[in-house]
Amino acid sequence: MSIFNSFDICASGMTSQRFRTDIITQNIANANTTRTENGEAYRRKVVTFAEKNNTPFSHVLARTGADMTGSGVKVTKVSQDYETEMVRAYDPSHPDADEDGYVTYPNVNIITEMTNLIDATRAYEANATAFESSKAIVTKGLSLGQ
Repeated sequence: MSIFNSFDICASGMTSQRFRTDIITQNIANANTTRTENGEAYRRKVVTFAEKNNTPFSHVLARTGADMTGSGVKVTKVSQDYETEMVRAYDPSHPDADEDGYVTYPNVNIITEMTNLIDATRAYEANATAFESSKAIVTKGLSLGQ
């Protein structure tokens, strides 16, 4: 594996985690949005990752003695969370209340979102640390060649 491949892997991880952070902050910002442009309450968004250039395990097993390289991570989709139920609260004075006086609030749980935000931040930091370590190895190798 080339040292420069590690730069690509770390960069893809940092980019993906930064995107995940953006989606989480969007969820937090819309935690009380009861009406979007389509007339419904905001629905929480979830980011899904996958390995870039996914290699089947049988190919990896066949080349166990060969040079194995990673390929990083990519965002495969951003989907809306239909598994978590929306929150219904009784507030007949709210402009978005239905005929029974209930308002449908987003399925955004601030505690879950903050936990996910901490997770994304730590993953970003881990990729940044790995990137800095790779950079230090390259710098040291170049200084030895002088």
